[in-house]
Amino acid sequence: MRYFPVFLFPPLILAGCVSTPTARPVVIPTRSAPMRATGLERVLGENARGLVALFGPADQDVHEEGSQRLQFRGPICVLDAYLYPESRGRDPVVTYIDARQPDGRDIDRASCVAALTRRREAR
Repeated sequence: MRYFPVFLFPPLILAGCVSTPTARPVVIPTRSAPMRATGLERVLGENARGLVALFGPADQDVHEEGSQRLQFRGPICVLDAYLYPESRGRDPVVTYIDARQPDGRDIDRASCVAALTRRREAR
């Protein structure tokens, strides 16, 4: 009978309990497109001429250092469009809009854009 060293049994038993490492999938970060608010696509990114074509003449046109604010009023809401130049020498474009009811209460911006567009079409 052959002699088998007893001290080898514990490591052999423990070796059966070890799992093999698994490769983790590589996660590649992706950049999503900038979110545009639904219903505002007709206004965001437009220049002043585009807004006038959409809503008619602005009720207020305020120029400040490096920016412009156009205000359009209707019976349902007041819309302020803030225009900033994207780069030097380019026309300023709408980067933000704010909407409110004539009495100052909040109103959905997309609803205001739709109402002012209908106002223009009714003229």
